[in-house]
Amino acid sequence: MAERPLVFAVPSKGRLMEQTHELFAGVGLAIRKDGDSRGYRGSLEGVDGVEIAFLSASEIADQLRLGHVDLGVTGEDLIHEAMGDAEARLDVVRALGIGKADVVAAVPDCWIDVTRMSDLDDVAGIFHREHGRRLRVATKYTNLTRRFFARSGVSGYRIVESLGATEGTPAAGTAEMIVDITSTGATLKANYLRVLDDGVILRSQAVLVALREAEGEALDRVVSAIRARFEAGV
Repeated sequence: MAERPLVFAVPSKGRLMEQTHELFAGVGLAIRKDGDSRGYRGSLEGVDGVEIAFLSASEIADQLRLGHVDLGVTGEDLIHEAMGDAEARLDVVRALGIGKADVVAAVPDCWIDVTRMSDLDDVAGIFHREHGRRLRVATKYTNLTRRFFARSGVSGYRIVESLGATEGTPAAGTAEMIVDITSTGATLKANYLRVLDDGVILRSQAVLVALREAEGEALDRVVSAIRARFEAGV
């Protein structure tokens, strides 16, 4: 019986897609689309037995979690949001040095006495007594937020899911603080927000990861080829 193709998921859109294509092409591993240019399947030049799947970065993280793809390029933030056990289930083949950003907990500038997560727990208690409700944290990183707040000993809050313009939620009155991703901090500053001194949850970048439960010669061959090409070409 023929060995099934190795499924390698890469971003299908945006700057991360462009950077991934440039990076792999630069080491002689060009990513090609098969058939129509709008298709969602392709191949990896120079390496047999690989089927490229073009997915969004968030879908790649989710498909890794489900075990539906063997390799993937996506952000560490999305991986750890989708998989609480990512370190046990995934091998980092290579950190790619692109898509760098931090997932952070940020509060309004006017909260002058709140500089650390331990201060936030005190504020949450005061907020509940004064307003009769829990402190609201706007974020799309619900799992990362819950795990980080639990490690920091912060309770008495509730998450408000935000899928866009998270940094604007405190000014809009829909949340008191946020957990979001930032690369330069300019957007936070423009919205009068600042990162807590110990509020960096994750320093993220795009990574090439392999699912540990995936098996077969194709996986070993592809991972070895990719590592060798990058080591020789970067």
